[in-house]
Amino acid sequence: MSASNDYVIRVVDSPLQVDASAWDALLLTQSQPTPFMRHAFLSALHTTGCATTATGWTPRFFLLERQGELQAACAIYIKSHSQGEFVFDWGWARAYHQHGLSYHPKAVCAVPFIPVPGSRLLAHTPEDRLLLVKTLLDWCAANQLTGLHALFASDDDVTALTQAGMLLRHTIQFHWSNSPSGYASFDDFLASLSQEKRKKIRQERRKVAAAGVTFRVMQSTEITKADWDFFYQCYERTYLEHGNPPYFNRAFYTRMASDMPEDWVLFIAEQNGQPIASSLLAINASSVRAGGLKGIELPELAGTSGDAESATTPDAGVTGRVAYGRYWGALKRVDCLHFEACYYQPLQWCIKHGYQRFEGGAQGEHKLARALLPVTTTSAHWLAHPQFFAAVDNFLTQEREGIGQYVGELERHSPFKAAADR
Repeated sequence: MSASNDYVIRVVDSPLQVDASAWDALLLTQSQPTPFMRHAFLSALHTTGCATTATGWTPRFFLLERQGELQAACAIYIKSHSQGEFVFDWGWARAYHQHGLSYHPKAVCAVPFIPVPGSRLLAHTPEDRLLLVKTLLDWCAANQLTGLHALFASDDDVTALTQAGMLLRHTIQFHWSNSPSGYASFDDFLASLSQEKRKKIRQERRKVAAAGVTFRVMQSTEITKADWDFFYQCYERTYLEHGNPPYFNRAFYTRMASDMPEDWVLFIAEQNGQPIASSLLAINASSVRAGGLKGIELPELAGTSGDAESATTPDAGVTGRVAYGRYWGALKRVDCLHFEACYYQPLQWCIKHGYQRFEGGAQGEHKLARALLPVTTTSAHWLAHPQFFAAVDNFLTQEREGIGQYVGELERHSPFKAAADR
């Protein structure tokens, strides 16, 4: 514990030492709150053993308080590796090793395993946010960490991180946006695409339907324990097929089902009455319901049917509702099932329920043909070693130029109709 002006700064090593209501209330005041920064989510990572010292994620929670009231806060993790971050710094680690230096331990200000942009530095004012960054940098230096890396930060965060002298790095994700007035149906959305892309999507969807595959769609407490069990079976198999253990264990999803059920939507693909695949969306329902986004309220689901064409879009054009594509897996291979489960079913659901944006996650140019457009995300980096700091600064300057050119090239291949054809 230390004092700075009229602040008291506390550093604790567990989310269980942080007041949940104070943390979540502060989160709701931020420009870009996500369900992954909720106290329940971070606590579940800790208590189920997914993000702990044993897995290479040693947590530290920084709490800036004035007269006992939480004014600013953030979570960082001391890392003994670079896995599960999605802003790849393997090359930097190799350079350290080649010079006889260790790149770890380092600190990351991030949500473990979640490459979703959002508020990382929770603060009521820009001054509080900048003070928080400076506190982090001083703490990292005092504890001889090799660097601080703030991943997938919000614009407000980036402003403070830049003011503190950290280096910016850009990466590309692919996000879908609803029309300003809200698409009336999936067919209405398809009508906005070029003829080539529209035809391709319809062909892919017909292949899945011709294979006799249908979908059940469930949200919140509609998702039963058996549904979660099946999802985890699919999720775990996908990771193991790629030679890696899954980041999340079954106990983590048990916590999600009990502690923040409203923030999940599950799609289960069935063939001949048997489940064969599933995909999982996170949504920001809890933030919306709590009034963190202009007091918007979510409509209740009409039921468990996956038929989005049977209902009109409620409150079309309302902003603030966001869905995040997370995980999928299949026990049986069906041509184009991945596209249907991970893109077309979620987009259909988003259109039906008036969601403004669907974030498809990191990487994957194939998403562009499905109308997920390139979006630049930003991280910030500080390295304690002055020579490496300068070298990375030069590298990032060149990399940003390359990212700008890459985005320009992607935008020239937009799947949407030209303005003159609309």
